[in-house]
Amino acid sequence: MQGANKGENTPLNGKGLRIGIVQARFNADITDALAAACLSELESLGVAASDIHHLQVPGALEVPIALQALAERGGYHALVALGCIIRGETYHFELVANESGASVSRVSLDYRLPIANAIITTENLEQAIARQTDKGRDAARVAVEMAQLLATLS
Repeated sequence: MQGANKGENTPLNGKGLRIGIVQARFNADITDALAAACLSELESLGVAASDIHHLQVPGALEVPIALQALAERGGYHALVALGCIIRGETYHFELVANESGASVSRVSLDYRLPIANAIITTENLEQAIARQTDKGRDAARVAVEMAQLLATLS
């Protein structure tokens, strides 16, 4: 398919984009680092600090409803979901990981609004720490890239 990877070389430019971020407070050391990396990357991509709406919720299961509220409010070009789910000794890990992931995707599809899902799921704290900065940066880049892509398709 000709041109399928056309967007790969397009520079990311967040100027004029409004981005909403929903951060889970559970595992706050990790989610704070995710948020710091995401915010720093958004600003380096040209998203004005005044165009970033950052809010916090208790945990990963509460992230989707806050994303939905932002989507319903309107005015955002993309949203970002930040959270950290670390496997424990019970089935709760699977429940939270599966439900939060599916719900984030549902909000994105229902509102036709890109959501960069950086709710990380790891086996242990060490894995979460190893991923926190890169995943935060990646989420910012995905949000800007998808906002740009959808703008070209509109």
